[in-house]
Amino acid sequence: MIAEFQGEYRFLSNFYIEPDGTHVEREYQQSKCRSILDRAQFDGLTPGQCKRLGRRVKLRDDWESIRLDVMLKLVRKKFRDHGTLAKRLLDTGNIEIVEGNNWGDTFWGVCRGKGENHLGIILMTVRAELFAGLSISRLSVNLGKSQYES
Repeated sequence: MIAEFQGEYRFLSNFYIEPDGTHVEREYQQSKCRSILDRAQFDGLTPGQCKRLGRRVKLRDDWESIRLDVMLKLVRKKFRDHGTLAKRLLDTGNIEIVEGNNWGDTFWGVCRGKGENHLGIILMTVRAELFAGLSISRLSVNLGKSQYES
């Protein structure tokens, strides 16, 4: 089991700075906002600064109903846009991924053995999608080769 996003698994964290300088935390916190002006406040901030600012913004009316879908889309984008990170996620195989923490987040992770682990579940979902995509592309390549080899 991956029990926390530290060391070799730091790249799983929303606080991880991606190769292009973006991070999921900024995009997630920006998604909470009602206005473009509010979203712009997050530009150039560190992940921690984004998280703190995100606690003070005026939330979209539909935020509670869409936040899981928003996170899923952002995590998909992270691994779609960065092949090296996608490979590292695939390299975790079928290991359970748990966003273990000590700051009390029991919605996205698990703290002191309690929590819903939504971020871990999303990461495992994206990993399964990546595996499925690889299987489909390999199948397509193999079918294409067999057509030309006959």
